[in-house]
Amino acid sequence: MTDPISFSSATPRFSLPKLFAAQAQKEVFVNEALARIDLLLHPVVEGVSDIPPSSPTDGESWIVGAAPTGDWIGHENAIASFQSGNWLFANPSGGMIVYDTAASASARFDNGWTYAAAISAPSGGSTQDAEARAAIAALIASLQTAGILPNA
Repeated sequence: MTDPISFSSATPRFSLPKLFAAQAQKEVFVNEALARIDLLLHPVVEGVSDIPPSSPTDGESWIVGAAPTGDWIGHENAIASFQSGNWLFANPSGGMIVYDTAASASARFDNGWTYAAAISAPSGGSTQDAEARAAIAALIASLQTAGILPNA
C-alpha cells in the first residue's frame, strides 16, 4: 500500500480513507475515518427526511429521503451525520440495518430503505383457520422484509 498509483485511496465498502507512507497531515485522514466509523458502527438515525434540520446536534444522524434539499442534495438514501459542524454522508450497502428512533423500528437497506409492516392479529369468527393462515403468512413476509428470514 505504499504506492498510491497501485492502491485505491479509500476502502471499497464505506470509503474510509487510507494512509500512505510519508503522507502529510495524516491526522486529517485518520479523523475522517474515525468519524465514518462512528457513523456506521451500530447506526441510529432520528428518522427519514429530505430537509436537513436547521440546528442539528453533533452526532445527529438521518436517512436522507428520495428528494433531498439543501446540503443533502445528491445524497438520496444515504445516512447523513452531523459531525464537527459538517454533514458527513455514508452510502448504505445491501443488508445494512439502522435503528430509526422516530419509527421505533429498524430499517433495512436493499435498493432502498424498508421497514417491516405491522401485522394484525387474527380475529374470531367462522373463518378462524383462514385468518390464522393469513396472519402467519403476513408474519413470515414481515420477517423476510426485515431481513430476519431469507426470502423463499
